[in-house]
Amino acid sequence: MGTFKIEGGHKLQGEIIPQGAKNEALQILCAVLLTDNEVIIENVPDIRDVNKLIEILGNLGVKVKKLGKGKFSFQSDELDLDYLESEKFKEEGSSLRGSIMIVGPLLSRFGKGFIPQPGGDKIGRRRLDTHFEGFIKLGATFRFNKEESFYGVEAPNGLKGTYMLLDQASVTGTANIVMAAVLAEGTTTIYNAACEPYLQQLCKMLVRMGAVISGIGSNLLNVEGVKKLNGCTHRVLPDMIEIGSWIGLAAMTRSEITIKDVSWENLGLIPDTFRKLGIALEKRGDDIFIPAQESYEIQGYIDGSILTVSDSTWPGFTPDLLSIVLVISTQAKGSVLIHQKMFESRLFFVDKLIDMGAKIILCDPHRATVIGHDFEYSLKATTMVSPDIRAGISLLIAALSAKGTSTIHNIEQIDRGYENIDERLRAIGAKITRLETN
Repeated sequence: MGTFKIEGGHKLQGEIIPQGAKNEALQILCAVLLTDNEVIIENVPDIRDVNKLIEILGNLGVKVKKLGKGKFSFQSDELDLDYLESEKFKEEGSSLRGSIMIVGPLLSRFGKGFIPQPGGDKIGRRRLDTHFEGFIKLGATFRFNKEESFYGVEAPNGLKGTYMLLDQASVTGTANIVMAAVLAEGTTTIYNAACEPYLQQLCKMLVRMGAVISGIGSNLLNVEGVKKLNGCTHRVLPDMIEIGSWIGLAAMTRSEITIKDVSWENLGLIPDTFRKLGIALEKRGDDIFIPAQESYEIQGYIDGSILTVSDSTWPGFTPDLLSIVLVISTQAKGSVLIHQKMFESRLFFVDKLIDMGAKIILCDPHRATVIGHDFEYSLKATTMVSPDIRAGISLLIAALSAKGTSTIHNIEQIDRGYENIDERLRAIGAKITRLETN
C-alpha cells in the first residue's frame, strides 16, 4: 500500500496541464472492439484504471502498440473470446468498473458478452440494470450466475433496433447501449440518454468509424445500424474533474495557478459553480487563470438563503466534483449546503475533515452543511486513508492547505484517476513525497 507524506501550508505557483479524461478514455477504449481495423487514440491518461483496461483488452487479443506518450494503436482482428469465460478475466474484470463497457461492443459484433460483477469506488450502490435492460430490449438473452457473480448476454441471431426509454440517464449505460446498437439491424431510439461531453465524444468517434447517429448532445439519440465499422483516429478531451480539482487546489492553498488547454466549451457549469463559492477564475484563451486569493466568499441566493450545491446529470453539476466543493468550502467565508444525490456513501469522508478542524454537519448520507473558516483557522495535519478517487484527491488538497505534515494511506485509489499527481504537484511547489510500503 502506497502513502503520501504532505507538508502543508505552502503556496504553489505555475502552470499545469490536465490529463486526458478518465471517464471518456474508458468508453473510447472499449469502442476499439467494434472493428477489426486499426484505431489510434491520443491523450490517453497514464492512470491505474485506464492501464488496467488496456491490459484486459490485450489479454482479450487486441493488438496494442504504444506510439508515444498517451498515444496508442489498437487492432481487434484476432480476439480470443474464450478469455471472457476464464478465471483470469473474472479476477481482472471484477476489479475495474469500466470493464462493463466491453459487453456492448462484443455483443454487437460477436453476439455474446460476459463480465464479472465489477468493482471500483466504494461510494454506494451503482446499478447495472440500465445496461442489461437495454441489451435485452435489443434482443439479447440475459443470464446471471449468482454463485460466481458473473453476467452474460447473448444474441446468436444478432441484435435488432428498437425504441427504449432509459430508467436513468446513465453515462456508461448509454455508452454501452449505443455501442451495441451501432451494428444492430434497423434503428434504435434511446430516450433519456446521457449527453455528457464524454458520451458526445464517443458518438462522434463512432460516426467517424462509419456509424450513423443523430441527436448527439441531446437526450434523444437515434442510431441506424450498419454492417461494419472502420478504423479512425480520436483524441480524448482534457479531464474536467481534474480541472475542477486544480481550481480547488488553487483556492485552498491561496495559490496562483494557470490550467492549460481546458476545452472551455466542454466544462458546462463547473466554472460558474466555483465562482459562486467566491473563487476568481479568468478565461485566457483556452486556459483558466486562478489568481492568488487571501479570501473567497460564498454567494447566497438573492433572497438571502444559504447556497446549495448539488449534483445532477449533464448539463448539471457533475457529482465527481462535489467532494472538491466540500473541501473548498471549509475555508470559505460563509456557509453552503452540499447535496450529493446520486451516491449515498460519497460524503462519509467528512469525518477526516472534521478531525482536521473543519466545521461540517453531516445531515444525512446525502447532505452536509459546511461553515467556512475564512482562513482564520488552518486545518490541522493528520493521518488519513483514501476511501475512493474523489475523496482521496479532496483529502490531498486539504492536506496541502493544512498546517503541519499529513499522511495519506491507500493512495492507489488516487492513482486510479490522477496521473503522476505527486510529480506534477512538486513541479508547482508542493511538498509531497510518495512512500511505497508492503
